[in-house]
Amino acid sequence: MIDFNNKGFFKLKQNNEYAERVSSLLLDDEQVIDSYKAMRDGVVFTTKRIIAVNVQGITGSKKDFTSLPYKNIVAYSVETSGTFDLDSELEIYFSAVGKVKFEFTGKTSIVEISKVISRHVL
Repeated sequence: MIDFNNKGFFKLKQNNEYAERVSSLLLDDEQVIDSYKAMRDGVVFTTKRIIAVNVQGITGSKKDFTSLPYKNIVAYSVETSGTFDLDSELEIYFSAVGKVKFEFTGKTSIVEISKVISRHVL
């Protein structure tokens, strides 16, 4: 499982590469909202869950896929980008995992992601 306390993993930038990598894991009625990539790792937000991809080893051929269903979220916080601070953040509290924090650089669909989470939580 991914160490969600490691901040280095979660400096994410929008990138479709990981949407393709998790496509075989998606359910028939599940769609990708957006996907993001850090140096090697990535995160995909779908209509049902968050899939975190941890690339392991020197060659990167081994990958850990962590599925975080929206139905297990008990609270979340969104910080949008500003005029001078272009980064945005998403903190999510899961019933079994605890706090997971995602930091985004550049363009993100943070409002759309927030709406999907709200549909499942509220």
